[in-house]
Amino acid sequence: MHFLLVLAHPLQDSFAGAVADTATRALEANGHSVDRLDLYAEDFDPRLAQAERRGYFDDPYDTTGIAPIVERLSAAEGLILVFPQWWFNFPAILKGFFDRVFVPGIAFTHDAARGRIVRKLTNIRLLHAYTTTGSPWWVARLVMGDPVRRLMRRGIAPFCAEGVDFRMLSLHDMDRVTDARRRAHLERITRRLHRVGRAGTLP
Repeated sequence: MHFLLVLAHPLQDSFAGAVADTATRALEANGHSVDRLDLYAEDFDPRLAQAERRGYFDDPYDTTGIAPIVERLSAAEGLILVFPQWWFNFPAILKGFFDRVFVPGIAFTHDAARGRIVRKLTNIRLLHAYTTTGSPWWVARLVMGDPVRRLMRRGIAPFCAEGVDFRMLSLHDMDRVTDARRRAHLERITRRLHRVGRAGTLP
């Protein structure tokens, strides 16, 4: 399989970077190919341009400003997202990635007759999100309702092919987490990705 791995963290030496490295090694060790898209390193502009917003319902939608990334996304069979959760949400640059790249004609099309959307990212068969939070697990899940997982599962994964293999793995309480727990988390990611077969499914 060919994967697009999207990294959203401004620090090159971050734990998110270590997660991205770990995921890349695990996938490549099993014969998969990985295209790494580091949003900060590639200076991705998360802002939806005026022309993009005005033409949002144009047919076809003008993807000129994001054409290289659209090409990379369209070539992928699996999508790996690596990011921290800030204020119980996506980093702004990753939210902008969704705003600008998951657009009409690319992620979906409008069904004007029935007022719904039709999936377009049928090439994506596997979608994994590897995240961290500064809060303990019980704050993220019980107090806040795990908003990022909910958005991913209900609002983003459904834009991919029906039945897409969606998984999310979070390391909580990053402000106090030990080196041992960091290593264990990386090992868990490695084990999970080693189970991804060439067909892109987990047993």
